Amino acid sequence: MKKITSYCRITDTAVILNGNARDIPFSGEPGPVRLTEIYRSLETAYPKFHKMDNLSKAGFLASEMVLREAGYDMETPDGTVSLVFANSSSSLDDDIKFQHTIEKDNYFPSPAVFVYTLPNIVTGEIAIRNRILGETSFFILREFDAEKMQIFAEWAFASPGIGHVLCGWAEYLDGHCDVLVMMVERESPDGLDFTTLNIHKLYFDQHGNFDFRP
Repeated sequence: MKKITSYCRITDTAVILNGNARDIPFSGEPGPVRLTEIYRSLETAYPKFHKMDNLSKAGFLASEMVLREAGYDMETPDGTVSLVFANSSSSLDDDIKFQHTIEKDNYFPSPAVFVYTLPNIVTGEIAIRNRILGETSFFILREFDAEKMQIFAEWAFASPGIGHVLCGWAEYLDGHCDVLVMMVERESPDGLDFTTLNIHKLYFDQHGNFDFRP
């Protein structure tokens, strides 16, 4: 049975990695400042992070932690991994910002914002960072749905040669972050069974209380 071998949950109040709440010092400021503080705690040298929109930053940070825990080789191109993400607001956080740059009395469309007005830019940023060559997908749902998340990942596994799927929920809107990223492996002796129930439990584990033993 397919296994969840690592996961990361990021909310407005917690960062949870494999069932353990990460002790990250926060200044108390929400949104972009908090994301930057998480980035600094990882001691990651990836300057492009600072140019990303907030949705991409949120998905990037959770993916970074998951891939580290999974022992993923970020330097070698890999065609055995697919990316499957979803959320409910699409790129609305950036769409609103872009609209503000083209308002009637202050017409100045920003290409730096416009480039992020598609939600699948998140998966693109993660794929580029980690040299992931498998297919990437981003779905829009009304709300988090563990059953659909499992179905989407199974679709990815149906592609020839795919042994790993990095999947989850990446939501960022109006300063609020709601992210769950999981590494799912086709064949692994360890980890959580990749079931709808376990996906649901991981998403609603807000304080690192879930017993995760990869």
